[in-house]
Amino acid sequence: MKMNKLLACLLALWLGQAIAHGDEDHSGDAAKPSAAMASDKPQRLPDGSVFVPKDAQRRLAIRTVLGAEKTVPRTVELNGHVVMDPNAGGRVQAIQSGRIEPGPKGLPVAGMKVGKGQVLAYVLPAVSSVERANQQAELAELRVKARLAERQLKRLRELAGTVSKKEVEAQGAELAALRQRAAALTHATGREALVAPVSGVIAAARVVNGQVVEARDVLFEIVDPARLMIEALAYDSKLVAGLADASLAGSQTPLAFVGGASAFRDGALPVLFRLKRAGDTPLALGQAVKVIAQTRDTVKGVPLPAASVVKNSANESIVWVHERAEVFRAVPVQVTPLDGANVVATGLKPGVRVVSAGATLINQIR
Repeated sequence: MKMNKLLACLLALWLGQAIAHGDEDHSGDAAKPSAAMASDKPQRLPDGSVFVPKDAQRRLAIRTVLGAEKTVPRTVELNGHVVMDPNAGGRVQAIQSGRIEPGPKGLPVAGMKVGKGQVLAYVLPAVSSVERANQQAELAELRVKARLAERQLKRLRELAGTVSKKEVEAQGAELAALRQRAAALTHATGREALVAPVSGVIAAARVVNGQVVEARDVLFEIVDPARLMIEALAYDSKLVAGLADASLAGSQTPLAFVGGASAFRDGALPVLFRLKRAGDTPLALGQAVKVIAQTRDTVKGVPLPAASVVKNSANESIVWVHERAEVFRAVPVQVTPLDGANVVATGLKPGVRVVSAGATLINQIR
């Protein structure tokens, strides 16, 4: 009897537990909250796409553009550097070796504005003591001869009635010649004035007070910042013949094609460009730049900002397409520079929305 009561109690307890569970599987209850939290943060999905919630898109400043296929000029990238316009700049060099002395306004420094004809400095010729002594002795002799010739001319003029006019004129010519020789020798032994050949800004000043310089040393460089030019290097004569306008890499500064050389220099053809609008981009003389030059050939593709293109793990160029409201998918593309700030992507369907800002941040989501 006791055994039957015990079995009945155990059966009732088992039935109560079964009814409480109601044949439902509650083994995943603890995992659901974590799964819900995972869906609220940016993450890379198993198929390679990236999930970015709307609030995260706003925080990351994600922006998109609508891709439209166009036919645009084909471009090439050329290495170049900034050079001065030969008609708006110049160099100041010493004709002879000597010691530097300041000009009337002192020695100019880089960045100072100067005017055409302004004396920048003086060069005191460097001569040995023997040469200086010989020059001084010759100059003293010429001056003595000039004084004697002047007295002789005065006496001849007093005897105008007895002396022929021809002798008076010959004596006057001799006196003038002696004075000119003395003046030339004085000038030769004096200091040389270094004069600005053009008006502009001192780009480089390579002198200090008392410095000894050699003949042909470049002491000052003067440029007009509004008229700087860019010299790029091309390695194909056909390419030079087909160049048109261009722009600086990394910016939208437009450049006008001036012309290209027809003779190779160190295996390359120099090509010159000029800024279309003065003062667009601050440039320094000798600065290395990259030029995106347009040719007369065309290419068909989707123009995009250069910031849209990133690299994947295989080092391929990709863009991120806004596939759905919160899903972005990587699409491999081939890119060609269009100008300094834009590229042309081929292999992309027209009409898709492409990430134009924040592509690098999406690319880092794992």
